[in-house]
Amino acid sequence: MIVLGIILLIIGIVADIGILTTLGIILLVIGAILAIMGGMGRAVGGRKHYY
Repeated sequence: MIVLGIILLIIGIVADIGILTTLGIILLVIGAILAIMGGMGRAVGGRKHYY
């Protein structure tokens, strides 16, 4: 999810498309939150580890 967010962010900036930039930032933040929660040992979405 983090990688997809980065890709959308880059495409949105290069092509000057605001919605892709916004979606990229949102996916990047959500991916980072899930990765942090998974790294702390919390169950994310019913799973012990988030990969």
